[in-house]
Amino acid sequence: MSVAYRVVAVTEAVTWVGLLVGMFFKYIAETGDLGVTVFGPIHGAVFVLYLIVTLVAARALRWSLWTTLFALAASVPPLATLIFEVWAERTGRLDPARAAGTAVPAA
Repeated sequence: MSVAYRVVAVTEAVTWVGLLVGMFFKYIAETGDLGVTVFGPIHGAVFVLYLIVTLVAARALRWSLWTTLFALAASVPPLATLIFEVWAERTGRLDPARAAGTAVPAA
C-alpha cells in the first residue's frame, strides 16, 4: 500500500505541474489551451485517485485522523503531495511494519 501511495502522490504532483504549465500557456502566453485540455482531465482523475488511495492507505497504515486530514489537504496546493510523502516516509507513517505493530530488526 505504501508503494501505491507514493506512486499516486508523485503522479498527482507531476500532473499538477503539467496543468500549471498548460495554464501558463493558455492565460499568460495566450498561445492556446492544449496543455489545459490535455492535463486538466488527467490531473482531475489522478486527484480523485489520490484521495481514494490516501483513504485506503490511512486505514491500512493506521494513520491518525490528523495525519489523514493533512494527507488529504496536501492534494490541494501544487506539489504538496510530495512534501507530505517525504514527511510521512521520514516519520515512519508509510512503514507497513510500524502500522502492524511488528518489530523491525536493526540493520
